[in-house]
Amino acid sequence: MNNIASPTLPIVRHRWIEADGMNIFYREAGPADAPALLLLHGFPSGSHQFRGLIARLADRYRVIAPDMPGFGFTQIPEARGYAYSFDALARTMDALTDAIGFGRFALYVFDFGAPVGLRMAVERPERIAALISQNGNAYEEGLTDGWAPIRAYWVDPSPANRAGLADALLTAEATRWQYLHGVPDPELVAPESWTLDAALLDRPGVREAMLDLILDYRSNVALYPRFQQWLREHRPSVLAIWGRNDPFFDFAGAEAFRRDVPDAVIEALDTGHFALETHGHVIAASIRSFLGG
Repeated sequence: MNNIASPTLPIVRHRWIEADGMNIFYREAGPADAPALLLLHGFPSGSHQFRGLIARLADRYRVIAPDMPGFGFTQIPEARGYAYSFDALARTMDALTDAIGFGRFALYVFDFGAPVGLRMAVERPERIAALISQNGNAYEEGLTDGWAPIRAYWVDPSPANRAGLADALLTAEATRWQYLHGVPDPELVAPESWTLDAALLDRPGVREAMLDLILDYRSNVALYPRFQQWLREHRPSVLAIWGRNDPFFDFAGAEAFRRDVPDAVIEALDTGHFALETHGHVIAASIRSFLGG
């Protein structure tokens, strides 16, 4: 059979590239000379969460979806001695964009990907053509009461609290709950989504990396004013599209973008945290309308 792409199913390539001392896995589709779009995933997922979105956008955009260190299939040599923090993730993703030849690009951020992408935007604002935030928070009012046990861990990262947080968040059942909570029709969520995430979380060293990142998330909250300053000063085009039943990030966090970018486009979806699982077609259509050509 000839390896010819269907007109409606673009070829997606699954690649690794050396950057920042590691072998970074990423998915790529779309014409090399098309407008560029970087997709940054959240916890506890990886670029796999964008599998449907890539197919819906790659006819018009060059789409890159990497696995951040500690997630997915990115490989980190033990000798690299990688210290898991959001500053480190941002440096690595910045090195990736340089390695693949990205110049100016639109940025899609979700969950953990938001503070990573926003750090990149603050450091190199000239590169960011637009911001799409899907349940990617940058405001205190976006944090729900679901953060209470995590805030307690920030205050007291004792071994007991660390173990308790691992039991609460880093289990297969907790991952499944994150995918299904707030979803009116759970049959729309493919079970391989949470199953793959849970399997990758079980690899040696990954749980400790995740606990380090959850502890460091407090640094993101401290940086919210700086992220907001970037929004005010540079006024990027902003689309905040939110699963409004998210147990972690309240829809108020989406609406808050208008405080710094008054013409931001704000959209609410009747779904949960992983909105792409149920509303990927809606999000893709909004992105295409928002970004245009």
